[in-house]
Amino acid sequence: MSVKNLFSNENHAIYKAATHAEGPKGKLPLTPSLLKESPSGNIFGMTINAGMGWNPDELANGDVMLIGTKGGMRGADNETVAVGLHNGHFELDIQMDVAARTIKEMGLVPHATFVTDPCDGRSQGTTGMFDSLPYRNDASIVMRRLIRSLPTRKATMGFASCDKGLPAMMMALAGMHDLPTILVPGGATLAPNEGEDLGTIQTIGVRYANGELSLEDASRLGCSSCASAGGGCQFFGTAGTSQVIAEGLGLALPHSALAPSGQEIWKDIAAKSARAVLQLAKAGITTKDIITDKAIENAMIIHAAFGGSTNLLLHLPAIAHAAGCKMPTVEDWSRINKEIPRLVSVLPIGPVNYPTVDVFMAGGVPEVMLHLRKLGVLHEDVLTVTGSTLKENLDWWENSERRVACRKQLLEADNVDPNEVIFTPSRAAERGIGSTVTFPVGNIAPEGAVVKSTAIDPSVIDKDNVFRHTGKVKVFASEKAAIKALKNVGTIVAGDIMVVMGGGPLGTGMEETYQLTSALKHLPFGKHVSLITDARFSGVSTGACFGHVGPEALAGGPIGKLRDGDIVEIIVDMNKLEGSLNFIGTEDHPLTYEEGAEELARRETNPDVKPDDDLPDDTRLWAALQDVSGGAWKGNVYDVDKIIEVLEAGKKALGLKK
Repeated sequence: MSVKNLFSNENHAIYKAATHAEGPKGKLPLTPSLLKESPSGNIFGMTINAGMGWNPDELANGDVMLIGTKGGMRGADNETVAVGLHNGHFELDIQMDVAARTIKEMGLVPHATFVTDPCDGRSQGTTGMFDSLPYRNDASIVMRRLIRSLPTRKATMGFASCDKGLPAMMMALAGMHDLPTILVPGGATLAPNEGEDLGTIQTIGVRYANGELSLEDASRLGCSSCASAGGGCQFFGTAGTSQVIAEGLGLALPHSALAPSGQEIWKDIAAKSARAVLQLAKAGITTKDIITDKAIENAMIIHAAFGGSTNLLLHLPAIAHAAGCKMPTVEDWSRINKEIPRLVSVLPIGPVNYPTVDVFMAGGVPEVMLHLRKLGVLHEDVLTVTGSTLKENLDWWENSERRVACRKQLLEADNVDPNEVIFTPSRAAERGIGSTVTFPVGNIAPEGAVVKSTAIDPSVIDKDNVFRHTGKVKVFASEKAAIKALKNVGTIVAGDIMVVMGGGPLGTGMEETYQLTSALKHLPFGKHVSLITDARFSGVSTGACFGHVGPEALAGGPIGKLRDGDIVEIIVDMNKLEGSLNFIGTEDHPLTYEEGAEELARRETNPDVKPDDDLPDDTRLWAALQDVSGGAWKGNVYDVDKIIEVLEAGKKALGLKK
């Protein structure tokens, strides 16, 4: 190939390019006061809107910003022209189209903008994961910049569906304190009639390597999991949890989270959301009226009742920070998880693994809230994007046609009893499902750690409902080394405690280690193996897996001082929802907890632990900024005042001039 070959044998018709054309017909709806008093940008905006084909007579009626995480391309015949990075954002243009047409019918001008998002499933085990969590902060900044770039906006609608796009969008909307905003959840992928869900399917490699799956089965199952082109994964991971959190905050319409992508009810949510946000604008209700400290606590209660992803321990504080609200602490999460029963039976923690669309059809968030209101734990006086309080929303839901029709459809079409998907508190107690997460501490995790305790296999929990595991650790300085060990049959065996260090923000951008936890879930000996790491987990992760260990290894955390053969004791009390992670010496030299802490303090960090060689500079910068701002247990946010304070102190210490 050369430039000569590339440009040879051209169609000469392409040279007949027009350089002038008729401009749009009609006139801008200008008035003397507009011309004299409006900024030039507002008037120029009308000019370019007319140039894009909008009726000039309607250009002064008001502008509405639509911002979505849409990715991929389809042609006019619905043919896939270019795939997106994941299903979740591939059909968002349909919802945005419905909302835009609704806004147009109401006489206003919709403006569509896009900040697409990555796929944590696609980047599992790759260097792409190093950009996953940092993307959230960057995207929320870009989204806010786009929103502010339309100065004439009357309201903003956000459209998102998946693990990072949703938290980024909620952070962006939460930061628009004085603007009416609403979030439209992108729903869930339909489950295949025959096949595996998108969480299970991510384990075909390790299952094949361990002889649990044939090549033929792996090939077929890997092809069949997505039964619709759009929507978040069918399991209740970070995507599903984020949708539920949006509704729990009052930022999304009642019964909008987890809707089946592509279906009419899913499209209708977009139309209703458009009408709702314009009513908010008319009533003068803005984001700061909706996202309050009480709303944040309601969202935490919903998280506990659903058994949500531990990734929201990072995201909800960040949303609160953007909204100017109190950021939830470890103590807040622990208190709520001790008080609130888990009421939802859903993939991947059951007790029956129903897909997320079944949860939607069973009534979703408002159905769960009906049970919670009877316990008196919700703040029902909070305002929501309906313009009504949560109490008013629930009063409507309880006797609504929508509730009856959806639950009836689930029973008749899928033969699934909605009361077996969403339990009453008494039924949940009968089924023996416990609260969602526990926050262990100890000399390995002095700042804390998190385990999805409800997902620990019941068969490895003692009769007193306490999980105990004491054993020698096998230390890995990277996730790559750990997954290699799992694929090397016999390297990891029942009874092992795997310690994966260097996976925090400073090491890998706080990578998600789902390929490890999912492998342990689906390997026959996996329930007898524990995992401790300073990285984070996917929302679908299960088992005795302890993440977010703080401080991280590269910040001098004790987890980075462990060595092969050290003995670690793990205890999780499933009744009290309390736990501990402690180094207790070696086989030859047992130590008390206090002596273990002193020994770890004397040791140097494992010399193999270092930032990954492929860690991008962009992520290194994010890691440094969030570290100054409080790190993972403060939501990995940018605390601008604190960052400036540290920079000024550094400049002064270095003798640099201002």
